[in-house]
Amino acid sequence: MFKVLFQPDNVVVEVEAQSTLLQAADKAELPLNVTCGGKGTCGKCLVRVLKGDYLLRDDTVLGKAEIPACQAVVLSDIEVEIPQETKLVKHKVLIQKDNLLAEKELDLLAGYKFNPLVRRYEVTLPEPSLTENATDLNRLLVELKKHVSCSEIKIFLPALRKLAYALRDGEWNVSVDVAHIEGYGEIIDILPGKSKTDLYGLAIDIGTTTVVVFLIDLLTGSVIDKRGTYNKQAKYGDDVISRMICADEEEDGLQELQQAVLNSINELISEILVNHPHVERDFIKLVVCAGNTTMTHLLLALHPKYIRLEPYIPTAAQFPAVKIKDLGLPLYGEGLVINIPSIASYVGGDIIAGALAVGIEKTDELTLFIDIGTNGEMVLGNSDWLISCACSAGPAFEGGGITFGMRAMRGAIERIEIDNDFEVVYETIENEKAVGICGSGLIDGLSKLHSSGLIDRTGKFQTDISTNRLRQGDDGSEFVLVWAKEGGINKDIIITESDIKNLLRAKGAIFAGIRSMLKLVALEIYVIDKVLIAGGFGNYLNLDDSIKIGLLPDLDRNRYQFVGNTSVKGAQAVLLSTDAYQQSLELSKKVTYLELSVGNTFMEEFVSATFIPHTDLTLFPSLIK
Repeated sequence: MFKVLFQPDNVVVEVEAQSTLLQAADKAELPLNVTCGGKGTCGKCLVRVLKGDYLLRDDTVLGKAEIPACQAVVLSDIEVEIPQETKLVKHKVLIQKDNLLAEKELDLLAGYKFNPLVRRYEVTLPEPSLTENATDLNRLLVELKKHVSCSEIKIFLPALRKLAYALRDGEWNVSVDVAHIEGYGEIIDILPGKSKTDLYGLAIDIGTTTVVVFLIDLLTGSVIDKRGTYNKQAKYGDDVISRMICADEEEDGLQELQQAVLNSINELISEILVNHPHVERDFIKLVVCAGNTTMTHLLLALHPKYIRLEPYIPTAAQFPAVKIKDLGLPLYGEGLVINIPSIASYVGGDIIAGALAVGIEKTDELTLFIDIGTNGEMVLGNSDWLISCACSAGPAFEGGGITFGMRAMRGAIERIEIDNDFEVVYETIENEKAVGICGSGLIDGLSKLHSSGLIDRTGKFQTDISTNRLRQGDDGSEFVLVWAKEGGINKDIIITESDIKNLLRAKGAIFAGIRSMLKLVALEIYVIDKVLIAGGFGNYLNLDDSIKIGLLPDLDRNRYQFVGNTSVKGAQAVLLSTDAYQQSLELSKKVTYLELSVGNTFMEEFVSATFIPHTDLTLFPSLIK
């Protein structure tokens, strides 16, 4: 065993010989920014060795160095410094405003009646006698059926064990918590008398990048608290493909990925409960999760291997209700976990939840609903028809594959302006010194580099421009966004031509997906009545810049609406309304899935969309003007 001291946090852990510094940092609960899943290809987990020995590839290196933590094997007691830009710190997580029910109805985004999936019924039973000697359960079911509109009511052994005592302790008055799932009711708890205990549920958005948890009172419908954090699966890779590979190739990989997301959820639950000591864990009896198809598979420990292999088949698209205790969540064990159904391999329950929240299936307007991230998912249609697709934008919008790219964390550049003298003005998250650039900043930067003439429509730097910010680097032309003396990492923060190419491919994939869906139904872009942009990244986009680079269609800006975290909003609607739950099941069957890898349409559109804004400028009439 060797001791590893991490600075500047002054944290010491012991690790076994042959452990990497990345594994040591994980044990120390100091997560590092490792977008490649520890394969040594991203160069994001760089650390400085101050003392001690380590093995890097095939050479032993002594003394100070800046090295990838995932490739450094510990050979002795060692002291390591983690630079600020390497740390995976608190993310800027998009969380909706409080949603209090007015007259027991959800807000206008969902529009479903308040009718939670778990409801409490207070019933009084006639006291038995020698002549009225039906069993406790039979008499309970007779009374319950007067209140519960289900064709069948089920009870399992843990609840049944409580029945006899609850009836007699409550003098034949009991409070019964019933879950309403797919046409039947399940008794999940029985409490004596008129129970004064509260009843809560969790609405959870399990994103590839972030996890958001809402604690909701099932008796009133009010949001008690809400929290968000990064998905701890990040250390296995930034995108779903990396995590599928990890689940497939690493020993216990699937179990580790499941535990990582459960740890993310449990951490948020603990934060919420610390602030609300009156809420006991056993009062939380329902959990509704919305995540993409891979995230749902990993949560349930269903192997995602065949999602990434042609013909891209998930184990399931609709998932059975799961007992809370079977997932290991420290809540009321006999409560239920519901996962919103998916559509196909790469369009999941988060999109169903989002479509549900914005009511796309209820409107006559032709609507494009889009969630931009590592996997750009979108739905097009109205009350008559709906089609969906997913295009792999890659991790560029989350900072992956970009030299100084990073997630939306403290010190990330999120806004950029370039003046006529090619000087840069920028804003960072929390107004900290710049340590990198996140997705919204990258979109701004790409647009401003083009509009200032620094890059052409193919993304190549115009090297005849005279400014000391444009220079030749180790990997070709690069532009300095922040000088080392101004930033927080003692390095010039640059954007390279390779970075720009990655961004062009990412934005091209999104636009090509939109065009492919329109071509399938023989419609042009201009007939879209409304564009709804969901998700954390989408919420912080500069709309004009997104159109200028060809990420989004050139439509009247009034047709656009940023709708926030619709995934958690849809989960909230399902939690609080059996009608919304039923609609989610129907939506997953109604939406037609377009597999973009079939045929040549997507690839042809993609090639055309990797220019700024596009090879066909008639698609962007306002830019021509």
